[in-house]
Amino acid sequence: MGNIDPFLRSFSPEQKDSLHITSNAKWISVHPIVLSMVASLGLSIQDKSKIIFEHLEAKSKHYLERMGLFKSIGVDSGMSIISHEPSGRFIPLTRITSSDELSRFIAEMVPLLHATPEQAEPIKYVLSELVSNVFEHSMSSSGAVVCAQFYEKTRRISIGVADSGVGIRKTITASHSAQLDIDAINLALTPGITGATEKIGGTELNAGAGLFFIKSIAKVNRDFLVIYSGKGMYKLLKTDLRKEKVKLNSDPSLDKSSSKNDFPYWQGTAVGIDISIERNQDFDHLLDLIYEAYQKEIQERKKAKFRKAQFI
Repeated sequence: MGNIDPFLRSFSPEQKDSLHITSNAKWISVHPIVLSMVASLGLSIQDKSKIIFEHLEAKSKHYLERMGLFKSIGVDSGMSIISHEPSGRFIPLTRITSSDELSRFIAEMVPLLHATPEQAEPIKYVLSELVSNVFEHSMSSSGAVVCAQFYEKTRRISIGVADSGVGIRKTITASHSAQLDIDAINLALTPGITGATEKIGGTELNAGAGLFFIKSIAKVNRDFLVIYSGKGMYKLLKTDLRKEKVKLNSDPSLDKSSSKNDFPYWQGTAVGIDISIERNQDFDHLLDLIYEAYQKEIQERKKAKFRKAQFI
């Protein structure tokens, strides 16, 4: 995911009634966020004959078949393969359209990952929060598309969630000012900010904490996080465990990150995150640390608001 920028820049959104998918002729290595994005686009194409795969060799075609891409977008791959048990390796592309489907997905996913309960908790939290965001904010008619893969060598789980809804800026600007897509993404990552209300700290049902919690999980574990919506893309970069002490910043721009607003327009939101399961802290303790940082930021924002000059 550290090298995802070239892929995003190669995406062309002009032809909305057709989809052309290309891959490298010799090798294929695809992060789940990419698979989720492609599947989300495929679901939006009504005429499946206009979904065209180019330069698809046997190896890459087999991989995409195993990850469920063809099935998820309703295209016949023409392949007949023996499906081996994916346990411990990957979660194929899955479309989730309701809270009940999300609960079943998480319940069925955890045993496949062969993770300890402590290692599974942040994974369950991240998936639940990202997919719930789709239900609550995106207005996507096709729901959320989810995919995950486990890499044994690096002991890393990569997760991708994508939708083709209204995007973060449309949601955030219902209550806050955001001129650019990247401005909206930064606001969405800021604790206590939600498009549901102008009130600092959000509401009882939406506290504006979800993406901040997810960013903090990635930050503590020194992992990548990518959020792409409209023309904006925010990428949390890895930090060196030996050189830098972790600090949970309420302002996402203060983290070691890359943020730009010149990418091809993505209709909706796509999120990718890597979670290194060997470095997870006790999850309850981690959430306590994140919550403390969240509460501190809310208090500071409220104080700053009251310090502003008022004219009567």
